[in-house]
Amino acid sequence: MSILNKIFTKSSILVPFVSIILGLIVGAIAMLAGGFNPLLAYSSLVQKVFGTPYDIGETIRAISPLIFTGLAIAFAYRTGLFNIGAEGQFVMGMTGATIIGVTLDLPWYIHAPLAIIVGAVFGGLWAAIAGYLKAKRGINEVISSIMLNWIGLYLSNLIVSRWLVAQGQQKSRPVKDSAMVTMDWLSSHMNNARVHWGIVVALVAVILFYVILWRTKLGYELRAVGFNKDAALYAGMNVNRTIVKSMFISGLFAGLGGAFEILGVFGYQVVMPASPGYGFDGIAVALLGGNTPIGVLLGAILFGGLGYGANGMSFEAGVPNEISRIVIGSIIFFVAAHGIVKFFLKPFFRTRSGKGKGDQQGQKEAV
Repeated sequence: MSILNKIFTKSSILVPFVSIILGLIVGAIAMLAGGFNPLLAYSSLVQKVFGTPYDIGETIRAISPLIFTGLAIAFAYRTGLFNIGAEGQFVMGMTGATIIGVTLDLPWYIHAPLAIIVGAVFGGLWAAIAGYLKAKRGINEVISSIMLNWIGLYLSNLIVSRWLVAQGQQKSRPVKDSAMVTMDWLSSHMNNARVHWGIVVALVAVILFYVILWRTKLGYELRAVGFNKDAALYAGMNVNRTIVKSMFISGLFAGLGGAFEILGVFGYQVVMPASPGYGFDGIAVALLGGNTPIGVLLGAILFGGLGYGANGMSFEAGVPNEISRIVIGSIIFFVAAHGIVKFFLKPFFRTRSGKGKGDQQGQKEAV
């Protein structure tokens, strides 16, 4: 109970909640300005997310990668790092899983786990490069990880187009069935929605995030270095090695997301003109979730729902996709500018505080 109280503080619940409300209001104003009906748009969004079993399954599919990338960003942030390279680590995770899934012939109970592990390790190692550069050369991880995003994208395209490409196409050969991680039994009940085991692993990752950071010696060291490097060094911790470890674990989460996107959704990797964007959305998810594991899960549900439901706004209410992005962007803005949100909440806190003081005064007078 005390753990839940620590996670769900008054500020951690109210600020994101009010930010969402304000974001929806801004989106409604944008729709009114464009001549669209916001009530119809939002009802279409909800209908798109929960309307049919297929839509529910596809919404779950959209949520899965955001949980992984959100955890990647939040984990690094909790250890004093800003891993803006989750996008590149996600792409490298896709590539590692594709290499194993396409080239090897193994029993399913070896092939699928091996492809997932290799995808995760690819993402982890890609992030560890930025960690190493920061630890050994003092290079800011934001700069190096941004560059690694682009390098990862074009390196993946090179690998796919040179060694894995299907003849006459701009995508890899199909991943072997033994490496696929789709949930066919559940998909058949959801009109062939592309649900896969990644959502289960994502929920396990949420728990692991908490256990690693707050229930292990490694997590204590990671957080200590994040709080104060000099104090951690004085306490005998290996700061440089801890930074690399932190980035590696962060990259593991992002790499897992990329691996499941290949093994559970597409079954192949295309030569991409641009990165998929899950890593960048993960920044918003982590920010909205207050960089806590439960918050990331809830943030991913919100963003995944908004992202998939935006199609309903477009088809049913005629709202262009740009306006749905305004809604999402507004929510991010209000979460980031939490001072504005707290300004709206100030009367509420003042009332509760005044009431509390009044109660205490009354108790003293009674005594």
